[in-house]
Amino acid sequence: MNAPASKAATPSLPPHPVHPLQAVIFDWAGTLVDFGSLAPTQIFVEAFATFGMAVSLAQARGPMGLSKRDHIRTLLAEPAIAAQWLARCGSPSTDADIDAIYERFMPMQIAKVGEYSQPIPGAVETLAWLRAQGLKIGSCSGYPRQVLDVLLPLAAAGGISPDHVVAGDELAAGGRPGPYMALANVLALNIRDVRACIKVDDTTPGIEEGRNAGMWCVGLTLSGNEVGLTRQELAALTPAEVARVREQAAAKLMAAGAHMVVDSVADLPAAVLKIASGQVCAITTN
Repeated sequence: MNAPASKAATPSLPPHPVHPLQAVIFDWAGTLVDFGSLAPTQIFVEAFATFGMAVSLAQARGPMGLSKRDHIRTLLAEPAIAAQWLARCGSPSTDADIDAIYERFMPMQIAKVGEYSQPIPGAVETLAWLRAQGLKIGSCSGYPRQVLDVLLPLAAAGGISPDHVVAGDELAAGGRPGPYMALANVLALNIRDVRACIKVDDTTPGIEEGRNAGMWCVGLTLSGNEVGLTRQELAALTPAEVARVREQAAAKLMAAGAHMVVDSVADLPAAVLKIASGQVCAITTN
C-alpha cells in the first residue's frame, strides 16, 4: 500500500519573488489543521442523532464550508433528511428546529475541536515560506467564534498562527459562498487589490467564496473534505485508488472555480510561484 506522494519538501524551495501577490487566505479544517476535515463532520452526525435522525457522514460532508447554522439548514433541506424529519416529527423543519440542533451541536463541537487541532503535514513550513516571501496570511472558517476560541491557541502551539482570522458567525453580511469573510481579511490586512490574493480551501463553498471575492483560488484535494479520509486511511489505499479520489475531488473543486488544485497545503508554494509568474490562466468573472 502506498501513501500519496505529497511534496513535503516543497516548502523548502529557495525564496522567489512573488510580486504582485500580497496575501494568502486560508480555510482551517482540512486546509491548515484536521487532515480529512473530520471534526465538524462527525459532530453533525452526532448532533442530529440526539434528535433521532440518522445522517450519514457523506450527507454531513455535503454542505461543508458553510457557516455551521447554514450547514444545518442545508442538511434539513436535503430531500432524504427532510423526508426523515417529516416522518419523525410530523411537520417540516422550522427555524426553531435549526436553532435547537445548532444549540445541541455547539457544545459538542467545542468539546471535540481540540482533538483535531494538529497541523496538516507541511502547513507550518508553508506558512513560514509564505512569510519569507513577504506575503500576509489571512484565514476564515465556517466555525463559529466560540469554536475558534478553543482551536486557535491549540493550533498556535503547533505552529499555525495566521495574521488574521474571521469566524463564520461574526459578519452581518453572512458567510460562504459569499465573499464577505475573504474581503474582511483584505480590509484587516490592508491589501490594496483582491487580485493580489490567493484563497486556499478544501471545500466548494470556500472556493466559490474566493471567486466571488475576485481572488485566485487553489483547491486542496487529498487533505480535505472532498476525500474525507484520515492520513492512515489514505495511506492504505492503492495508487490507483488515490488517483481516483484525487480526480473526483479535483473535479468538484475545479467546477466550483478553482484556478489550480494540489494535494495539500504542503504543495502550495509551487502553486504560488506558478500564479505569481503568470503560468496560470488569469482571473475571470464567474
